[in-house]
Amino acid sequence: MSRTLTALLLALALPVLLGACGFQLRGATSSTGLPEDWRQLHLETANPNSEFSRDLKARFSANGIEWVERSEAAYILQLGPERFSQRNLSLNSQARAAEFELTMQANFSVRAPDGSMAMDTTDAMVVKQMENDPRNVVGKAEEIRILQREMRGELSQQILRRIGFHAAAR
Repeated sequence: MSRTLTALLLALALPVLLGACGFQLRGATSSTGLPEDWRQLHLETANPNSEFSRDLKARFSANGIEWVERSEAAYILQLGPERFSQRNLSLNSQARAAEFELTMQANFSVRAPDGSMAMDTTDAMVVKQMENDPRNVVGKAEEIRILQREMRGELSQQILRRIGFHAAAR
């Protein structure tokens, strides 16, 4: 066989073999594992236009959740505000912060349309650490902003997973 034909066969066989062993790219699922009756949600939050609310809605939608009006919803997701904190982990020889710990958290609960609790209030939290260079204040401020965006995404994904786990266990 020619090398071209061998390379073509390998290129075709590799995706089939990876799919057969269960390999899947992270975040590539089209299904949340939520039962069908959990797929229509209504979001209640104090700030529906915040970056966190928009990110959460986008991630849920990408995983098969349909956002509907309260009267049509199977369940109501009540989302608390995003809380971000930053604290020093260590100091350098000039007594300046050498490392930071960044924490982002939010609480959420799920209610049935009749007002009963389908899922009790739960806290979701993401923690990251970063090194600090006191001489590069502008660069570090931008790095913190980028990390906050990543943390929002991880927080949204964590909430989705927890609701999915809870719904599957019911």
